[in-house]
Amino acid sequence: MSLWHWVRHGPTHQKNFVGWRDVPADLSDFSAIRRLSDDLPDDALVVSSDLLRSITTADAIMGKRDRLRHDPHLREFHFGAWDGVHFSDIAERYPDLSRSYWERPGDIAPPGGESWNMAAARVETAVRRIRMANPDRSIIAVAHIGVILTQVQSVLGLTATEVLSHKIDNLSVTTLDLEKGEALRINHVL
Repeated sequence: MSLWHWVRHGPTHQKNFVGWRDVPADLSDFSAIRRLSDDLPDDALVVSSDLLRSITTADAIMGKRDRLRHDPHLREFHFGAWDGVHFSDIAERYPDLSRSYWERPGDIAPPGGESWNMAAARVETAVRRIRMANPDRSIIAVAHIGVILTQVQSVLGLTATEVLSHKIDNLSVTTLDLEKGEALRINHVL
């Protein structure tokens, strides 16, 4: 059985939007990283987005597992002009747009960024490509909250609005069976 074990990268401690901006992860909780690595299957392939916080988290949990190339299609949502700006400042500068972005996710995008639907299509393309290249292999994918939520949405058949109610903590595991369309665990923190 091939499963996808989605791991959210280590915390960044950022208080602003963090999309494609390359910020480091705090990987100082060695015991949490060890528990996470020990919980994941030894024979799974490891892939991550090409952003530093995902790459270093993948490196920290990799162990002796085989690694696939970093994949830019597994990046967090592209927040465009909002990246690096505090949420309250966005709400003040773009009150209608920011409210719509969260209340009616779909085709609404920040200035210079991508919408939920655009990001979900990008991630789905990467997942399909990786699955086809590695049939019957389990995958550990180290990525971002938005990326993981698009996959929970896909497997559970939820709307974007519904899936936004799910919590995905840093260093948590969300295990999805793409063949059966089942979520075996969501936001499992060890």
